[in-house]
Amino acid sequence: MRAPSTDLLRALRHAAAAAAPRQSLLSVHSNPSQISRCVGIASTRRQICHSPSSPTRHVRRALSTTAAQGRQQTLPGPSSSNEVSRARQINPRAPKTHDRGPPSKEDTQTDFSKMDILASAGVEEPATSIDACTADGFYLNNGVHTSGGKGVMLFGGEAFLWQPWMMSTTTHTTASAGDSEGGKPPPPPPPQPKDSRFTAFLNPRGLLTFPPSTLGLLSLLYPKPDLLILGTGRRLWMLSRETRKFLSEDLGIKVDVMDTANAAAAYNLLVMERGVEEVGSILIPEGWAGR
Repeated sequence: MRAPSTDLLRALRHAAAAAAPRQSLLSVHSNPSQISRCVGIASTRRQICHSPSSPTRHVRRALSTTAAQGRQQTLPGPSSSNEVSRARQINPRAPKTHDRGPPSKEDTQTDFSKMDILASAGVEEPATSIDACTADGFYLNNGVHTSGGKGVMLFGGEAFLWQPWMMSTTTHTTASAGDSEGGKPPPPPPPQPKDSRFTAFLNPRGLLTFPPSTLGLLSLLYPKPDLLILGTGRRLWMLSRETRKFLSEDLGIKVDVMDTANAAAAYNLLVMERGVEEVGSILIPEGWAGR
């Protein structure tokens, strides 16, 4: 039997290293029949790899995986370094940090505090500005905190608690006492829940009607404010024709009605621009939503 050439043995060695473990190589060398069979297989694979007209080009890539396996073993895997983030693996050019460097010291840098025109002009915030609206009261800029479901009246830089149900109850009690026999006043009415106090002034049509007795402070003011901002709680409730007529025609005050949150914001802005003498506000706590 003719001994195989050096080239065939080299091809046999590469093919055996890629397809079988080293132990199978030792058994092949010990059996001559297996050597001839492997030589035939190796020569056939070599012809396929070097055939330029073969359509199966992926066979050559599959047979020459020894060097590729070596490269894959030398490359570090994803588990070798925990510092490499997923973003870096997807996009190697991604920045390592979101920090864009030290703060700029240029004169062209925008200073938003200088864009406050009123603060730059030296206008001080009034003490009656609304800092926060709660469900049953308000926090004023001077540190005063109201609670108990009472409203506030802000006029001339002063804050007053507003309880219109007390005015209507007192008026009704005085009228009933004069009509009672023997001049004995009737027993006081039972206390009303906080949610129903302002609800008594909301008619079935969804209009707020405040008697002139509940707005008596406005009749005593001089000079009267040019604009009155009225906050109607969590929702917007329009004023009745009688209440609007009393404010606009009898007192000569312009009225702007909105919900309490927007009314407080509008009052804070307008009182800074026009002053506490020109703008007043009556606010119902934000927790009152009507019906």
